[in-house]
Amino acid sequence: MGKAKGERQLSDDEARAISRHIRISPQKLNVVAAVIRGKNADAALAELTFSNRRVAGDVRKVLESAIANAENNHQLDVDRLFVKEAFVGKTLVMKRFRARARGRVGKIQKPMSNLTVVVKEREEAE
Repeated sequence: MGKAKGERQLSDDEARAISRHIRISPQKLNVVAAVIRGKNADAALAELTFSNRRVAGDVRKVLESAIANAENNHQLDVDRLFVKEAFVGKTLVMKRFRARARGRVGKIQKPMSNLTVVVKEREEAE
C-alpha cells in the first residue's frame, strides 16, 4: 500500500536538510541564511558558530544535517561541499492578545519559519 516513491528533486551531487516551525520571523532568519549562501560548508559552519544571532544555532544544526546527509546518504566528499541554497519560508503564526487600556486588546503575532539548506559538491578544478 501507499504511494510510489517519487523522483529525486535534486541532482546527484546535492543534498538538503529542512527544519520546520523555527520560532522566529522569516525576515530575521533570512538575515542569517544570507550570510552562509554560496560559502564553503566549513566556512559557513565557522561563521554560524561565532555569530551573535540567537537563531544561528538552529541554522547551524540544519547545515550540519545537510552535510551529514550528503556524506552518509549520497556519498559526497565533505571537503568539497558548499552551500548552494539557503532559503526561508513563512509558516504558522501564533496569535496572542494582550489587555490594553479602556477594555481594548493588543494583537500579538508570533511568527514561525521554515528553513531549507541545499549543499552541493564542487567540481574538481584541475
